[in-house]
This record gives sequence, structure tokens and C-alpha cells, in this order.
Amino acid sequence: MSQNKRTYRATFILDNRGKEDTVEQIIDGVKTDIAAVQGEVTAVENLGKRDFIRVTDKKLTAATYVQVDFAAPPAGPAQLKERLRLNNSVHISFVQSR
Repeated sequence: MSQNKRTYRATFILDNRGKEDTVEQIIDGVKTDIAAVQGEVTAVENLGKRDFIRVTDKKLTAATYVQVDFAAPPAGPAQLKERLRLNNSVHISFVQSR
């Protein structure tokens, strides 16, 4: 790992309603997006499908949660969020520094 990279943990809520992609294929796509911002994935944990506490969309009451640990340059999280904003399979993303 390069000295100018920091470690992050990202939590993604995936939405695969009406899509042929499996959760694993969506996770592979997220890993590709992380690699595109010069990130290196170190761990992936599928937390499974969970119900939302607050439902904002009556058609989406539960979704699959995934946590990904990765190392990236300081600008990496902002670039990743911008890339994932265009990906309709990722409902919500949250990136925190470790």
C-alpha cells in the first residue's frame, strides 16, 4: 500500500429489484468502481438483507447491506460517491475513514 493512501470502510445498500444482476455481480461492479478511483479492496462482507427502520419508499422496505474495506487516495471517496451516484443498483452509500 502506498504512503499517500488512506483506509476507508464503505457501507452500501444495494437495490436489485427488477434486475437480472445478482448481489455478487453488483458487488463486483462496486469493486470495479473502487479500482477506477485508484482504490484497493482489502475486505468485503455481505451483511445480508435487512429491513429498513424508516421506510421512505413503500416499494423498497428492505435491501442488502454490504461493507467494503479499501485503501484509496484522499480524493478517492468523493470520486467513488460520484461514480456510484450514476449506478442505480446502489441505493445508498456511506464512506468513513478508518
